[in-house]
Amino acid sequence: GLRNPWRFSFDRQTGDIWIGDVGQNKYEEIDFQAAADKGGANYGWNIMEGLHCFQPPSGCNQDGLVRPVFEYSHDSGGCSVTGGYVYRGAAIPPLRGAYLFTDYCRATLWAIHQDTGGTFTTTEIGELPEGVSGFGEDEAGELYIALDQAGTMNRIIAK
Repeated sequence: GLRNPWRFSFDRQTGDIWIGDVGQNKYEEIDFQAAADKGGANYGWNIMEGLHCFQPPSGCNQDGLVRPVFEYSHDSGGCSVTGGYVYRGAAIPPLRGAYLFTDYCRATLWAIHQDTGGTFTTTEIGELPEGVSGFGEDEAGELYIALDQAGTMNRIIAK
């Protein structure tokens, strides 16, 4: 199922797992597994890349595969997803409960919210410097980004 998970995390409140899975050459994806699931999910690699057939390139058998909750194309400027965390801090109330992640090249900060019915909605919420290689979380649930080239950690704050 997974091609190259680059950062996964457990939601500290729910125990759900979020996975940033780096694609082969066209699509990046975010996968989700609820804490209540029994495990053993097949996220589709190498049958699928994101929501698209990979082997074979069309008409692949998708029975039993768990599809990503979000994907984006390299055509949009991305190159490698960097998985993050569900925000559980207090400094940015509108983001509380949202899963935050970015792309190493595109540098867009995305938020995925899940409503009570289980529907996932993704929004672009800001820009980060290029080269974010990871996220960190402190004891209070505030989030930080690690910048690969600069070798620094920066806290995510509201503008």
